[in-house]
Amino acid sequence: MHDNSVFRRPAVAPDTLPPPEHWGKHAACRTAPRSVFFPEDFSGAEAVAVAEEARAYCRRCPAVDPCLAEALKRPERFGVWGGTTAPERRAIARRQREEAKRAEAQVVTTEAA
Repeated sequence: MHDNSVFRRPAVAPDTLPPPEHWGKHAACRTAPRSVFFPEDFSGAEAVAVAEEARAYCRRCPAVDPCLAEALKRPERFGVWGGTTAPERRAIARRQREEAKRAEAQVVTTEAA
């Protein structure tokens, strides 16, 4: 006989729980001019200065890590996110892919041994 009195946890959180707060609510860039975060809209030394101004916001931002994580997940092709420019994020993503391949190869090699 099956005992129906056993409590089972739901697979998802109940609808009565509030959703987690989005990291952007605490981002230092909330009040900054949007143009500061898109150095691609400028050229030469001005683009470098704009990127550095954006990084200044990121350096004091409590949400810099989740911001970068989200930009890498999307992947964001433009702008400064999490203190990084688009080329820097492409390099980070490339390193992450290479590390994942090495880790997978290591697992395969270990399992074959």
